[in-house]
Amino acid sequence: MPQLRLGDMTAHPWRTAMGVAVGLLCGGLIAALAPTEVLLLGLLVGVTLGSYFEPLVGVIAGLACGPLRAWLALFAPQIPDQVGQLFFLLGVAGWLARGLVRRELRLTHVPLLAPLLLFLGAGLLSLWSPFDAWAGFTEWAKWVQVTLALGIVGARLQAVDARRGVVALLATFGAVGVGEAALGIWQHSLAGEGPLHFLITPGVYRAYGTFMQPNPFGGFLGLLAAVFIGLALGEGWQAVTAKRLPARWFWLAAGAALIIAGGLYGSWSRGAWMGFGAALALMAAWLPRRGGWGIALLVVIVVAGGLLAAAEALPAAVVARLTDFLAYVRFEDVRGVGVNDANYAVMERMAHWQAALGMWESHFWTGVGIGNYEAAYPQFRLVNWPYALGHAHNFYLNLLAETGVIGLGAYLLLLAVIYLRLWQAARRLSGWPRGLALGLAGAWTQINVHNLVDNVYVNNVHLYVGVLLALTAWLTYLTLDRTRAGAAS
Repeated sequence: MPQLRLGDMTAHPWRTAMGVAVGLLCGGLIAALAPTEVLLLGLLVGVTLGSYFEPLVGVIAGLACGPLRAWLALFAPQIPDQVGQLFFLLGVAGWLARGLVRRELRLTHVPLLAPLLLFLGAGLLSLWSPFDAWAGFTEWAKWVQVTLALGIVGARLQAVDARRGVVALLATFGAVGVGEAALGIWQHSLAGEGPLHFLITPGVYRAYGTFMQPNPFGGFLGLLAAVFIGLALGEGWQAVTAKRLPARWFWLAAGAALIIAGGLYGSWSRGAWMGFGAALALMAAWLPRRGGWGIALLVVIVVAGGLLAAAEALPAAVVARLTDFLAYVRFEDVRGVGVNDANYAVMERMAHWQAALGMWESHFWTGVGIGNYEAAYPQFRLVNWPYALGHAHNFYLNLLAETGVIGLGAYLLLLAVIYLRLWQAARRLSGWPRGLALGLAGAWTQINVHNLVDNVYVNNVHLYVGVLLALTAWLTYLTLDRTRAGAAS
């Protein structure tokens, strides 16, 4: 066995001294820092080293910590609330360092990158003359992160064992979703206390997770639940048609979906519920390979739901909550309309929609600047509504106000390409990739419907959006490969 001799250390005194100095420095830092700071430092070092060998390590760490932002800001101010973005950027740095050291830094073409870059350019164009340059830059930087997530994760899924990478990302989705849902279920019906403005009935509160707000929390859980429901539906459908038992992972996906849906229910969010319902409807319509059968299945589900509601078999509070959704998506001029406790929430939302339309009319092509709704609001607000809500509570109107026709058009083009690619994947793929295509289509539908009355892209959800895009891009590659293989044979 090799033994350490004194001569080995004296032969390289500077190296030995450097090692001793580093050891003393690390020991001093550990002694001087608080336990939480030592833990954070250890995570930073671990993620930094891990990201060099595999950039997905930083991305996964960012996904795991990103939803903690609002909770950290309120309950753990000693920890940076944007630690999720920090870990994500370490993943980007690891990818860059790895490529430079190995001289393998190549910009791989990734599907969906072109329409996303078009939207990113429209956002930058809107900042030509913003009301608040810093607010605009920070919002635009979010979409830069989305682009980086698409580019890096999409490239890594091409360069490594794609199955292993996809499973790691989906496992992160599941762990975060189940953890958030479990916390939400506890807040909803087990804790017995909570913020008064979240009270539903005595002892029952709206769940808010680490988001500290029920609506974005519900939207986040909805998109994660849709992914796992799609995976379970795809495997279950294939098992039925092949007359076999489903694979073991089917039960993991179904169990995760059930728990996450429970947290979504506890959020008591109209927008999240309607988005989730639309996601389920779309996945049901896409499940059979023949479109006619899909439409028939969708009709059966809708009729069954209507019969249950007519028979008063559904909880009255849930039905009332869902029917109230229509009041939140209709539009009317609220100038001069009397405001009372019953209509205040609806009137407030419409007043902010009108302000957004005013911004768009004044800045038709490029808007007031991405991220500038709140800064521009005082100039376009209605008389009785002096306070901005941060955004217009309708993502599309908000985007129209901030980036104009060009920005909204670019975003809708991106969505159209996403749905086209997922439709092709759902038609041509089989096995769990087809289930993933169904789940991603459901996740995007959850986001898009919920965004009619809110903005889901908060609390670092945009990092998940980047990964959803990367998974969609990977399915696009898989679909093209299957198509070429079929044509060659």
